[in-house]
Amino acid sequence: MSAEIRKLLVMNAITSVVTVYIGIFVNLYIWQENQRIADVSLYNMAMFVSWGAAFAAAAKLLTRFSIRLPLCLSALCGGAAFFYLMTSHLDNRTLWIVLLGLPVGAMFGLAQAAQNLGVALQGKGSEFAPYFAAVHIIVQVVSIAVPIASAKVIDGFGYGGSFALMLAFLALMLVVSARMPRIRLRKPEDPAEARRFGQFGARLAFGRPGARWIVLSLMAAGVFMQFQNLFALLFTFSVTQNKLLIALLNVAYTLSSLLGLWLYRRFRSGEMRWLWLGNGLLAAGFLIALLQEPAALIVSNVLTTIGMFYFSTVWNAQQFRYIEFAGAASQASFLVWRECILIATRCALLAMTMSLTRLQGVGFDTIVGITIACMLVIPLVQSKAMRALQGSYPVQASPEAPSPVGS
Repeated sequence: MSAEIRKLLVMNAITSVVTVYIGIFVNLYIWQENQRIADVSLYNMAMFVSWGAAFAAAAKLLTRFSIRLPLCLSALCGGAAFFYLMTSHLDNRTLWIVLLGLPVGAMFGLAQAAQNLGVALQGKGSEFAPYFAAVHIIVQVVSIAVPIASAKVIDGFGYGGSFALMLAFLALMLVVSARMPRIRLRKPEDPAEARRFGQFGARLAFGRPGARWIVLSLMAAGVFMQFQNLFALLFTFSVTQNKLLIALLNVAYTLSSLLGLWLYRRFRSGEMRWLWLGNGLLAAGFLIALLQEPAALIVSNVLTTIGMFYFSTVWNAQQFRYIEFAGAASQASFLVWRECILIATRCALLAMTMSLTRLQGVGFDTIVGITIACMLVIPLVQSKAMRALQGSYPVQASPEAPSPVGS
């Protein structure tokens, strides 16, 4: 990987510390008050709406400034979120949850836009799979260290102490953002593209072979990714609310993901086979969760963690390969629309969960069924998209699974 891509990995490692903490302990902080699924769903919905708006705003900023600015703003939004957690106590809990989700979402959206657009504009086709696999490894390492360390800090100094620690990491992110490569969207030389520069229209985003299949893949992915993201947490919280035990369970999930990585490197196979295997493991994990036994919920999370590794490595690499030879304006438009479609379907899934009062029953079973259906559609439409792309750009559609490590 190039020096610029490696710098993006460093920033990803720093932001991952905050992301993993928020993903576990901010959700737990909200859940512990009343143990209501609706509270966690509302927080995530507010977060994702803000995330989408911030992502689009960051793309606009990158037409004039480098990725340094949205990364800096991301750190400031994260700081505002943790300061709010440390100082705000509103009587209206719904308003308190929404106001928390907005700066958290802005932080994620700005950082995601800067890093995704940075990778798309700076990376080459052979770097995408190694980059996303390296990102996944970083997240797994962080997922071992951060929960245990945070649980110890919370036990010793309370949630306030852990919020202060996250503020320190955000200060580090602010400093490192000033050393990021000066990647920005350049105005295209082609007059036709130049006229649409900074508009991020749908035609500019999806005016390539296989676009309709990519859109279907994005819509289906948003549903199942949000299901896995939300219920993996709630399954764990249902087993125990002991912070150290939650941290240790997350270590077990991380080790299972590293097992998936070892198998991925050990056995060479085609991309689509890994994608089918990943989605099959995810489906099995979701079905096992219907048993509702604590052991079944833990096994479910182990299977879905391994499955998500295979899915994310292949699916993300293919998505970025899809726009590798597009112009900068087309790449930016695609990534903005990609994020908005994912967020829209994530919110649709969250809206379905708002009425749930427990992790069982007809409502929950229906959501599981919809999720599995969406998940199994993805390999079908993704393969159609890559075949359509291969017809136009044969070099892009590699039939073999890319190595998850690179230099």
